[in-house]
Amino acid sequence: MAYPDELLVEGERVVLHTRPHWKMLVLPVLVFLVVVAAASFLAALVGAQGWAPVARVALAVVALVLVGRFTVLPFARWRTTHFVVTTRRVLVREGVLSRSGMDIPMSRINTVQFRHTVAERMLGCGTLVIESASDEPLEFEDVPAVEKVHSLLYQEVADDA
Repeated sequence: MAYPDELLVEGERVVLHTRPHWKMLVLPVLVFLVVVAAASFLAALVGAQGWAPVARVALAVVALVLVGRFTVLPFARWRTTHFVVTTRRVLVREGVLSRSGMDIPMSRINTVQFRHTVAERMLGCGTLVIESASDEPLEFEDVPAVEKVHSLLYQEVADDA
């Protein structure tokens, strides 16, 4: 069974399964391009020096660490984050090595709101705010097609009532 089907109870079906919006990956891609360009430029600068092999290895190590931290980890975080709406609950799962998750039953949801800036409207994403019986509202950022998710979630809450 594929995720999230393995988490469903009998009679429950998936209404929506999405990941965060791709705009989360813009900064990691820019960091990747800058690190590769800077490392290449610096490697070319030290190419004529006697200590060039050591400098190139050091540059490669620094570049790999920067790419791993600021490109690979955000991509893995994006790839392993799931936002799922079923007929009975909202599931949120995130994490690579240490996984965290949250389930919100439809019967406990009081209000559903969304907000997005002008840039987010142009990109088609936004922040979804779910007020449930918990102490404070839960905010989910970078939800693709947030208005559609909002109306879909509102419809599921109304159907559950």
